[in-house]
Amino acid sequence: MDEQPVNIPCPICSVSGKVFMIAHVDEIPYFGEHTQVTVMCHSCGWRQTDFIPAEGKKAGGWCLEINSKEFLSARVIRSSSCTVKVLELDLEVAPGSNATGYVSNVEGVLNRFVDIIRMVLRDVQSEVERIKSEAPLDEATLAEAVGSVEKLMNMLMRIETAGDASTGPLTLELLDPHGHSMIMHDDATHRDLTDEELKALPVGPDPAVFSSDDEA
Repeated sequence: MDEQPVNIPCPICSVSGKVFMIAHVDEIPYFGEHTQVTVMCHSCGWRQTDFIPAEGKKAGGWCLEINSKEFLSARVIRSSSCTVKVLELDLEVAPGSNATGYVSNVEGVLNRFVDIIRMVLRDVQSEVERIKSEAPLDEATLAEAVGSVEKLMNMLMRIETAGDASTGPLTLELLDPHGHSMIMHDDATHRDLTDEELKALPVGPDPAVFSSDDEA
């Protein structure tokens, strides 16, 4: 696949003449024909990937209740304009300025939440140790920090045991204002987004990085 120059400065390092694009059309199993678009900067190493369906899509939300281990293997395509939620745990990952698309499965999506929670947990545990080392001891602040640790540990347990009947179901939701995301499972449900959701949802990186119909 040949790299094509893109006439924009890098959105990260602002160097011009170093941004290139690779577009590859492929058939993604269960999702149909998609164009994988990767934009990269040869100056700073920044890169961004997205998946654009061949057929036009409209804004939509996908939802899957994970109440069995079988659901963990369900295929997921997440574009860089997609907000991902785990409803029961009030967890949300919204697309930022450097968001990128990916193809995975439900387990892989949940593992991304696990990585984030573990990172936050380490920070909060360090804060607990710092509070304990101070004198006089701030009991109220310590109790709040310990409570945060317990909440994060519970989130980890719920995600790591997703699909176990003993811990209850988790609901994975994808909200994509450009309609390029999908959960491929017979039990997954699709709905239109409300006007309020469309106004509130972020759409990811600057669409100028791609074409006018590409989300970033």
